[in-house]
Amino acid sequence: MTFEFGLLGDLEVRVDGLLVDIGHVKQRSVLVALLAEQGSPVPLDRLIDRVWGEQATARARDTLYVYLSKLRQVLDIQREPGGYRLRADSVDLHRFRTLVTQARGQADERALELLDEAIGLWRGPALAGLDSPWLAEFREELNVERVEAELDRNDLAIKLGRAVLPELLKAAEQRPVDERLIGQVMLALHRAGNSAEALRHYEALRQRLADELGVDPGAPLRVLHEHILTAEPARTPRQLPAPHQWFSGRAAELTEVRGEGVTVIAGAGGVGKTALAVQWAHQHLDDYPDGQLYVDLRGFDPSGEPVTTEAALRGFLDALGESGGEVSANRYRSLVAGRRLLVLLDNARDTEQVTGLLPGNGSCAVLVTSRNRMPGLLTAGAHLVPLDVLGASEAREFLTSRLGRARVAVDPGDLSELLWWCGGLPLALGIVAARAAMNPGLPLSVLADELAEGRLDALDAGEVGANLRAVFSWSRDALSAEAAALFALLGLIPSTDASLAAIEALSDRPRTRMVLRELENAHLVHQHVPGRYRMHDLVRLYAADLAGENTEALHRFTDHLLRRAGAGALTLEPHRPLPELEPCERFSDSAAAMRWFDEEHESLLAVQRVAAERGWHETTWLLARTMNHYHRRRGRSGDELTTWHLGLSAAEHLGDKTKQAAAHLCVGLIHAQLSHSTLAQDHLARCLELHDEDDFEARAGAHRAIAWAMEHAGDFAGALDHALDALDGFRKADLPMREAEALNEVGWRYACLHRYADAADYCEQAMTLSRKLGHVECEAATLDSLAHIAHHDGRHADAIAHYHESLTRYRELDNSYEEATVLHHLGDVHAALNQHGEARELWDRALTLYLAQGRTNDATALAEVLGS
Repeated sequence: MTFEFGLLGDLEVRVDGLLVDIGHVKQRSVLVALLAEQGSPVPLDRLIDRVWGEQATARARDTLYVYLSKLRQVLDIQREPGGYRLRADSVDLHRFRTLVTQARGQADERALELLDEAIGLWRGPALAGLDSPWLAEFREELNVERVEAELDRNDLAIKLGRAVLPELLKAAEQRPVDERLIGQVMLALHRAGNSAEALRHYEALRQRLADELGVDPGAPLRVLHEHILTAEPARTPRQLPAPHQWFSGRAAELTEVRGEGVTVIAGAGGVGKTALAVQWAHQHLDDYPDGQLYVDLRGFDPSGEPVTTEAALRGFLDALGESGGEVSANRYRSLVAGRRLLVLLDNARDTEQVTGLLPGNGSCAVLVTSRNRMPGLLTAGAHLVPLDVLGASEAREFLTSRLGRARVAVDPGDLSELLWWCGGLPLALGIVAARAAMNPGLPLSVLADELAEGRLDALDAGEVGANLRAVFSWSRDALSAEAAALFALLGLIPSTDASLAAIEALSDRPRTRMVLRELENAHLVHQHVPGRYRMHDLVRLYAADLAGENTEALHRFTDHLLRRAGAGALTLEPHRPLPELEPCERFSDSAAAMRWFDEEHESLLAVQRVAAERGWHETTWLLARTMNHYHRRRGRSGDELTTWHLGLSAAEHLGDKTKQAAAHLCVGLIHAQLSHSTLAQDHLARCLELHDEDDFEARAGAHRAIAWAMEHAGDFAGALDHALDALDGFRKADLPMREAEALNEVGWRYACLHRYADAADYCEQAMTLSRKLGHVECEAATLDSLAHIAHHDGRHADAIAHYHESLTRYRELDNSYEEATVLHHLGDVHAALNQHGEARELWDRALTLYLAQGRTNDATALAEVLGS
């Protein structure tokens, strides 16, 4: 059991958290007498003296035994040789005293926290309702301790610039001759700029002491009085720039700024850091009655050197009325100690530039804006507010408020295009607004066309601060030589992001990760997920201008992706070699390869386009080949068709019949899948023509593709003939992996013709060979075929078992395309068993995958089933 006691207010006793009634006044007094000893045994005579005092009778001892007996029924009280000991797990008085003692050994901020916690334990007058001479004396002792703690707390709060004047004035009404308290009132009034009122309080105290006690105030108060009389009026600096007239949005970021300590607002050039800081500062003027200091440190200004610490300090000291004399951080910190100031350090270059400008205590708040994330300040406990581009709705409101709703209403489509080109960057939006304001009659469509033709050229309003290239150049010029070189190379990347490994290949230099960290700190790149980096579109355009022609670096980037794509393709299809690529380390399993393709897909498509544009025909074809199986597993028919059209064109430029045939085959299969029957037949027929008669493997592959296309067109008999030709060809070529696949496909076509005995025979052969070879993908496909056969033979339990096993295999392979098909078929079996709930759940999951894969025909057919 736990026993908790409260003395700082009405007596409270809790046992296991529940409030307990301890009985009448005398019995509660016995408990207090025990608690006062902090766990030590209390002799019987001392208990009697504390509870009854001089009023104790001869029967007091017997009565005390009765009280103790009743208390022991509820509490843990032990009799020992030295008296009675009470076990207490928690006593608020003991906690109060411990906190006060701890506060005396701590720094100001921590000491204030501890004293606040200690004073907060008081619920009212101590031991209310209990009375005896000893209790009255004990109560007064506790009251003195409370007052001392409150006065110590007041000293610290005033020193740290906290707003405590209202509570000081209230306390002074209750203790009008407490000289230390009146001194605190006077000091707080003086520092708030109300010295006349401070002097009035001194005079009132002096008069009261003379009238009531015939004495003068003590020496400390007289010294304070003299200081206030002779001090010059404090100067209150008001250095903030005016807030931006058109400031909008940033509601979430404004709430992130802290009103104490150091807040770093960091972001790329032109993202609106200064505007945010100034807006917040003006919204909180009343929180800083001692004024606001501001300096533009010009950390990235191309017109000159950044402002030195000494120059900034001199400006601050002048603003505070302390011109002349030594210019030092110590003098500045001494001057602002205890004052409630806001210090805005704008456009800082690095931590070193601002360290000497930080106040030495917590009474001031500091805002630092920088393109650098200031890791040195963050390490020391500063709070970071990262600033990114505006969201879509904020950007629209930003531009609409500047252009005027009437002008925007003429053609809302033009506004949307302007917003798209600006990418949410406030500076870009502001330049567009400025150009529109300078030319009121200029249609917004003209500005949109200019941006489409040359975004960086269009984003130039004719002044240095309104020229996006110039603003970006300031960030670049502040970089180390290594970082500047890498930044330019990043402009070569044709996709919106890139992995660390790809960037390392691009740069071909050591320490790439460290250099990227410098670019991150400068907000020129952003690591949006671990290990992947991207730039704002406008920053990327600027970097591309710097990069120029660097074919060698672009080749390194492209070759890296091609080699990894080759490793992925070999992992997914280990039986399909890629002799054109150097041997490379494969992925650990199919799932890892699919994850890599998912992450790099956009980059792969982009580098293939670049390779095609530059005439790198071998690379273009190989990229189509290495992405082929991934596209099929993900059901990305549109992307597959695009890559293979480029691959076919590359093969034709190379004059390579084998590569042309492979491209025609893949393009034909995609057209068949998309129900473009004529195009499918043309491409597949051309594939067959390109192969020599004695190339059994190639011709078998062509027959196999034609069979699939004919099945898709509904010609099952023709599909069976070509499937048998494919099986024969693979056997002649002695390719057991292909033979296993062909056996299953022949069995499937027999099943499509309702010849289930023949179908089962071929599929069982396929299953035996697949398992022997460890060909998991063929095993999964064959299980799907066997499930279909069992379903139509009326063996529904077998069908369900086969479909579930097939699902397991496809999920191991991360083949979501075939997973969708199997889910659909499994739902059909449950529907045949009148298990409609299970069927609908499976169909819903299949439909979700169909839609994600762009399989419109399959999705439409299944949606009709679900809607019926």
